[in-house]
This record gives sequence, structure tokens and C-alpha cells, in this order.
Amino acid sequence: MIREVWNYRHLLMNMSKSDFKNRYSGSYFGVIWAIIQPLMTILIFWFVFQVGFRAQPISNVPFILWLCAAIIPWNFFTDAIINATGAFTNYSFVVKKLVFKIALLPLVKVLASFFLNIAFNLLLILIYSLYGDFPGIHLLSIIYFNICLTALITVLAYFLSTLNVFFRDTTQIVGIFLQFGIWLTPIMWQESVIPESFRWIVKLNPIYYIINGYRDALINRVWFFEHPLQTLYFWGVTAVIGIISFFFYKRMKSHFADVL
Repeated sequence: MIREVWNYRHLLMNMSKSDFKNRYSGSYFGVIWAIIQPLMTILIFWFVFQVGFRAQPISNVPFILWLCAAIIPWNFFTDAIINATGAFTNYSFVVKKLVFKIALLPLVKVLASFFLNIAFNLLLILIYSLYGDFPGIHLLSIIYFNICLTALITVLAYFLSTLNVFFRDTTQIVGIFLQFGIWLTPIMWQESVIPESFRWIVKLNPIYYIINGYRDALINRVWFFEHPLQTLYFWGVTAVIGIISFFFYKRMKSHFADVL
């Protein structure tokens, strides 16, 4: 599969660009909506917590910096997962073509969302810079955690997109889980509010590793390799999900054309 992706990398890139543009085709502002919608979400949360609840600085940084360090990678995760879940059903017209490498389709959706993620990561760096807190060399950690996030999204995408072919309610169920996920993950709240004896439960969520890693890199200037056990756990969980996902995809792909 990796070899196929490399051989068809130009097709993958072109389809991803086209998929990203088609999301907003026909609207007056076009792809600008891709920036406006997540940005408004950030501003709403900032207004509610900073202005409404008068949240105090956390970890010696303004609340907006602490919030953005978590919500920007979460936005990439939710956008990519929701779109990738419908990869095979949205492109059903090419799934039925035997000559087309359908293994590319979930990656098309993930890469399309990644374009937007790049823009928001640049915005994140700009916000920190305007507050006089440019992360410097620790931007390397941000690159690493983007690789982690993309890997996790990709392995989940193959499982969910395959399941969605046979169970079309998958997209709606995933959307509900993501709504709960933003509150079950320490994005809007600090993990310190949970008794220390129960914090390990929060850390079981692989997204925690990425959210905490972003904040460590941008706020605390801590490298990812300073948490070796969490790193091993994350990649172990990602590998297990990947094995299950690709096995499920391989077993079921021969039935795609019949169902679609």
C-alpha cells in the first residue's frame, strides 16, 4: 500500500486539492469559509471562557494561547475524521472502476483536511509570536505531533470509511462521538481538576498525547522524547488500530462494488 501511495503520489495530491476546493464550490467566498468556520469556533470558546467566565491565565500564559494550542489540532482531527469516513461512499463512482486504486481515497480526504491544518498551524505560530512567545526550535515538536496526528487519523480513516460502506449511519455516530470527545479530552479544561488517581484514564485517549504535546512544546518548551512511556503507548495504540483497520479494509474491499 505504501508503494502504491508513492507511485500515485501526483494523483493523490491532485485529487486532494480538488476535494478541498469542491467542499466550498458554488459559495461566494469559496475556500475562505474553510478558515472562517473554525476561526469562529475558536473565538466563541474564547469569548465564553475568557470574557464570560473570566478564565485566568493557565500555565502562566493567556487563556487564548492555552486554548489554541489544543483546539487547533482537535479541529484537524474532527474535520479529517468526518470527511474521511465518507471516502468510499463519496467516491463510489470510482470505487466501481477496477483500474482505480481505491486505497488512495481515505488518504485523499485526510490530505485535503491537512491543507487547512497547515494554515491553522501557521496562524497558531502567529498568535504566539504576537504575544511575544515564539516557540523557536520547539517548532520541530509541532511537526512531530502533526505526523502523529496524521498517522492516527489515517489508520482510523481506513476502518471508519470501510465500515461506512456497509453501515451508512457511521458518519452520524462518529459526529456524536466527536461532540463528546471535545469535552472528554482536556481541551477546555485542565486535567488537574481530576483527582490524580484517575488521570490515567484521560491519558488512555491517544488524542491526549497530541494535545498535551502541543501545549508542552508551545508553553512549557518540553520535547516529545521527554515522555518516553507516553510516546511508546501512543505509537503502540496507533499500530494496533492500523493493523485492525487495514485487515478489515483488505477483507471487505472486494464487496465494495456490490454494496455501492
